[in-house]
Amino acid sequence: MSPKQHRGEVTVEQLLDATLRVYGESGEQGLTVGAVTAASGVSPGSLYHHFGSMDGLLTALLMRWLERLLVRMVTALERSDSARAGVEALVRAYLAFIRDHRDAGLLLHSSRADELGMRQAKQLRDAQEARLSPLSAWVGRHIESGELAPLSVSVLESLILGPVIGVSRRWLTLGDIDLDEAAEVLPDRIWRSVAAGPR
Repeated sequence: MSPKQHRGEVTVEQLLDATLRVYGESGEQGLTVGAVTAASGVSPGSLYHHFGSMDGLLTALLMRWLERLLVRMVTALERSDSARAGVEALVRAYLAFIRDHRDAGLLLHSSRADELGMRQAKQLRDAQEARLSPLSAWVGRHIESGELAPLSVSVLESLILGPVIGVSRRWLTLGDIDLDEAAEVLPDRIWRSVAAGPR
């Protein structure tokens, strides 16, 4: 890597890290070019050079943290020896990730993330295909083994992640949910909704 490329990578990291800090402190309304460049020490010209706009910067930040969350989820599944253990591990991994990375969790569960997801759902899924393929393959294997209900991957994904996302949003915005309690209660409840019935 040339010194110029290295400097470019360092600048990108500074901008992404500063954007998350500003977002965590001031919310989306505080995300201005001035606030991000002041927090990062990077010039506005460099921000526009690397990301094109504040929207491009925020999208890159969302993609960064979505990928990190997906890595945590896939790792949890791959370490599990049964469908039930996988569902339990995935739920706990998701909630732990949100607790460990509250600012990123706020961003991932924001109206901006929802808007991006609605507007660019296919592009997002395509961009994360390497991370999503192991999830789909895991689900397929456990449907074939008779452990998971024979439903579409998208329905199973919604049954598993829907409650976890709901709890995460509530914890992030209202703070009236105990994540430890949720991590104890949700896995079994979710498992019952996706487990295959008797044959």
